[in-house]
Parts: sequence; structure tokens; C-alpha cells
Amino acid sequence: MNNYETVFILNPVLSEPQVKEAVEKFKTVLTDNGATIVNEELWGLRKLAYPIQKKTTGSYTLIEFTAEPTVVAKLETAYRRDEKVLRYFTLRLDKFAVEYAAKRRAKRAQAAAAEAPAAE
Repeated sequence: MNNYETVFILNPVLSEPQVKEAVEKFKTVLTDNGATIVNEELWGLRKLAYPIQKKTTGSYTLIEFTAEPTVVAKLETAYRRDEKVLRYFTLRLDKFAVEYAAKRRAKRAQAAAAEAPAAE
């Protein structure tokens, strides 16, 4: 089992429920093929570095998961078949990237915990 990280950009004209539905679809592709989802981050609507299909913004999502290498091919096939996806990128994480991702998740959780009491 390898550690992977995938980022995909969805069409900006999609509504919030449509974005969540698309993310759930890709998570289902992963879990149905034996992957374990470690982390999911919805980064929201962001400006693109350059226009893609005449669009200047896109809805970004990051998913970290552990899986066999064959699962990545199935996931990328699902990305190619879905017209909502503008771009995708999947990479295998080495041990240093796994450590960095764990630190980033911990720091993010700590920041979220610090904000929660202030919001009340």
C-alpha cells in the first residue's frame, strides 16, 4: 500500500451540492477499490493560474489516501470520464511528504480547535 495525494479542480459553475456530490463520487471510487481515505480538504473556489476551457476559477479539492497502485488508474479514468473535472493531479507521497502531510493536518486541526471556542 502506497500513500497518495490527489487534487482535482471542478467546474466553477457547479452549485455546492453538485460539488459535494462529485467529491463523494470520487471518494466512492477509491473506497470501492480498497483505498483508505486519510484526509479530505475542500479548498473551495480559487482563481486558476491560467484559463482552462475559458474558465478563470475552479473549485479545488484535495484527498489523501492509501491504496494499491492499480487504484490510481481507476481513479484517473473516473476523472477523465467526468465532464465536471477541469484538471486533476495524483502523486505518490514519499516518507518525507507523508510526515509533512501529517504535520499539516495536525496544525490545521489545532487552528480549527483554537477558532471553535472563539466562535462561541
